[in-house]
Amino acid sequence: MTVRRDAHGVPTVRGATVDELAFEQGRVTAIDRGDQIELDRLHAQGRTAEVLGIGAAGWDTFARQSLLAETARDCFGRMDTETQRFCAAYVAGVEAGLGHRPHQRQPGSWSPWTPLGIFLVQHILFGTFPTKLWRARVAGALGRDALDLIGGEGPALSGSNAWAAGGGRTVSGSPIIAGDPHRVLESPGVYQQVRLVGPDIDVVGLAFPGVPGVQHFAHAGDVAWAITNAMADYQDLYTERLRRSGGTVEALGVEGWYAADVRTEKVDVRGADPLTVEVIVTRQGPVIVGGPDGGEALSLRTAARVGRDLGFDAFLPLLRARSVEDVDRALDRWVEPVNNVVIADTAGRVRYRVAGRVPRRDDLARRVPVPAWDEQHTWMGWVDPLPSTDVAPDEFLVTANERRGPESEPIGHEFAPPHRADRLRSLIGERRDLTVDVARTFHLDTALEPALRLRTVLAAATDLTDDATGLRAVIDAWDGRMDSDSAGAAAFAAVRGAFVRLLADQPVFAALRERSPYPSLFDPWVDAVGRLSQELDRILTTTPCPWGIDVVAVAGRALEEIALSGWPATWGATHVWAPAGVPAVALSGDTECVLSTSSVPGVTDTVLRGPVARYVWDLADRSASRWIVPLGASGDPADPHHHDQLSAWAAGQLVPVPDDRTPTIEEQP
Repeated sequence: MTVRRDAHGVPTVRGATVDELAFEQGRVTAIDRGDQIELDRLHAQGRTAEVLGIGAAGWDTFARQSLLAETARDCFGRMDTETQRFCAAYVAGVEAGLGHRPHQRQPGSWSPWTPLGIFLVQHILFGTFPTKLWRARVAGALGRDALDLIGGEGPALSGSNAWAAGGGRTVSGSPIIAGDPHRVLESPGVYQQVRLVGPDIDVVGLAFPGVPGVQHFAHAGDVAWAITNAMADYQDLYTERLRRSGGTVEALGVEGWYAADVRTEKVDVRGADPLTVEVIVTRQGPVIVGGPDGGEALSLRTAARVGRDLGFDAFLPLLRARSVEDVDRALDRWVEPVNNVVIADTAGRVRYRVAGRVPRRDDLARRVPVPAWDEQHTWMGWVDPLPSTDVAPDEFLVTANERRGPESEPIGHEFAPPHRADRLRSLIGERRDLTVDVARTFHLDTALEPALRLRTVLAAATDLTDDATGLRAVIDAWDGRMDSDSAGAAAFAAVRGAFVRLLADQPVFAALRERSPYPSLFDPWVDAVGRLSQELDRILTTTPCPWGIDVVAVAGRALEEIALSGWPATWGATHVWAPAGVPAVALSGDTECVLSTSSVPGVTDTVLRGPVARYVWDLADRSASRWIVPLGASGDPADPHHHDQLSAWAAGQLVPVPDDRTPTIEEQP
C-alpha cells in the first residue's frame, strides 16, 4: 500500500487488493479530513450536541427521529458481502488514521455501517420532502391552486450543470464530459479529490469524505461519468393521526388503528441537561414532525428506508467499469439520490440516463403531505424504465436540473427553470472545436436570463423621483451579466431584493410570514421571503398577477427604496463567500446563471451555494482532464493544502488530475 501526493496534495492511493485499497483510502481520509468526518459520524448518530451544545440539538432530534443510524445499519446488512468488506476495510483505515490524533477524537467510534450514515447525512435533506412542507403552507394559506404559481418549479435544490459531447464535436475526436455540481459551500469542502489504483481499478474522482470509492464524478481511463440532481421525487410526507393508548402510541391506517413502534432516546447536550426524544415509526415511516400530543404529525417515507438499500452495491462495479455499458449496469443498483447521469467511453459512445429509485403513486402525494389512512396514496412499486438515451457522435446533451419534457413527468414535480440548460445549449451551439479549455469557459458564464422580466416590470413604473429614474437608467444600461465588478449587476440585485421583500409584505402572504409550525431545521425551506425570491420568475410571467398584486407599483416602490438607501458599488462588494479561517472571495454569477453562485434575494447577497467542484473529463487522454475544488485537499487550516486551490477556483481555472506522469511525493506512514 502506498500513497503519493501531487503538487496540490491530492492523494494517489494504491492497494494490492480491493480491501487494502479501501483501507488506505480510509486512512488518508482520516488524515486529510479527520475533523470533518468525525463530525459527520456524530451527525449520522444524532450526537452532535455532545460537542457543539444546544444549537445542534435540532439536528440530533431529526437524526434520531428519522432513523438515520438505524437505516444505515439496515442497508449495510443487505449489501453484497464484497461491498460489506469494502466498507469495513475503509472504516478500519479511518480508525487507523484517527489513531494518530487521539486528542482530537470525538466521543464514540466508527462502525462498518458508518459510511452509509454519512452518505445519508449528505442527502436526507437533498430530496423533495422539505419543499412539501412549504407547499403545505401555501395550500393551507392560499389553496391548492396556488401550488402551480408559488409551489412548483424553482431553483431551491438546483444549480448543477453537466454536459457530454460526442467526438464529432471535439478537436480530439473523442467525447468530453464537463460539469460543476452546486451544493452548499462548506469548509472543508463536501468533495475530496482522489485517485484510486488497485486490481482492475484506476479511477480519478471526487469522493464524499467518510464514504469509500468515488460516487458521482469519475474518470476510469476507458470510461467517465458525471451527474446532476434529477430533481426526482422519491420522498413522501404523510399526515398521521396518532393517539396514546396505555403505554403505546397508535396510528390510524387504512384498516383502522394499529400500534406504532415507539421508544425514547436521550440526546446528551454539552453544557445543558439531556433532551428526551420520542421516536415513533408508523407503517409509512418515522414521524419527523409533531406527535400524539396535539398538532400535526408527519411521517417520512423514503426509497432507501422502504427497500433497506442505499445503492452502495454500485460502488465497486463503478470502480471496475471500462465502458458505458459497465457504468450503466452498475447504476442499475443505485437508489438515492436520484441522478441524471452522463457517461462516455473511449469507444466514442455517449449515454444519458436517470439512476435511482422513484416510487409510483398518485400525483397529490408528489406535491403535499397526504393522509396516511387513505390507500390511494400507497406506493405501488418503482418507476421502470427510467429515462435513457444514447447521444450520437455529432451531438451533445445538457442536463441542468431542468424538466426534460414528457419523460420527466413520472420522475418528479418540481424542476429547475430551463435558463441554465438553455444557456449552455446556446453556448455549445454548433461548435465542433470543443477542447478541455473551451469546456472550462462555459461554466463561468454569468448571463442572467430571468433579469429581462424584472427589468420589463421596472420599465413600466411611473411617477418616479429623479433619483429612482436614474437608478432605473443604471439597470437599463446593464449588460445582464452578474459579474463581480459590475455596477449594473449591483444595482439590479439591490432592487430585486427590495422587490422581493415588498412582495412578501403583501397582505395575501400574511399567513406565510407567520412562524412556521415545523422544527427550525426546516426554516430555510419555508421562509416566505426566501421562497418567493425563488418563485419570482414565474410570478412575473403570470399575467395578470394573481391576488390583485400590482407588481408595477411594487417595482416602483423598490426603485424608490434603493434610490433613497443606496446600493453597493459592485456586485462583488456583497456577493461574497467568506468561510471561517479562509480569505473571503468576491464571486461572479447568481442563482440562475450557469455560474450558479446562489444567494437569497431579499435576505442576503452572501454566497451560500456554488460550484463545489468543476471538472472536464477528456476521453482522448485522461491526463489532459482538469478539475478544481473550492478549497483544497486538507481540512486542517494550518495545512498548506487547506485552501491552495481557492484562488484558481474563484478565477475559474482548473488544475491537472494526477496520473503516472504527475510529479508526486510519497507519503510516509
